Amino acid sequence: MNVLLWIIQILLGVAFVVSGAGKFFPPGERAREQQAYREDFTPAQLRGIGALEVLGGLGVVLPWATGIATFLTPLAAAGLGLIMIGAAVVHRRRKEGIAVNLVLLAMAVIVVAGRF
Repeated sequence: MNVLLWIIQILLGVAFVVSGAGKFFPPGERAREQQAYREDFTPAQLRGIGALEVLGGLGVVLPWATGIATFLTPLAAAGLGLIMIGAAVVHRRRKEGIAVNLVLLAMAVIVVAGRF
């Protein structure tokens, strides 16, 4: 079970660090078309969401890996789950697919349950 939790934590961490970092930079034309949700947010809001995703991505891995403040790992996973609920609401309102959001939410729930 511990190995499975580590795999999920690392996948979540990578996914959110990459996704969050992508929100800091203005997208190219092709990315703008694929990320139409950006129209719903100001640049400052996108940077804030990106910062939360990067911090959550790091928080889901680093505390447990270092053994320092390990209670932060399930809290970070819970925060990422809340971000995914919000993302699913935004994508659903735009009539876009939410499958990826639900998978990431399920992974976050597994980490919360496994590490608390």
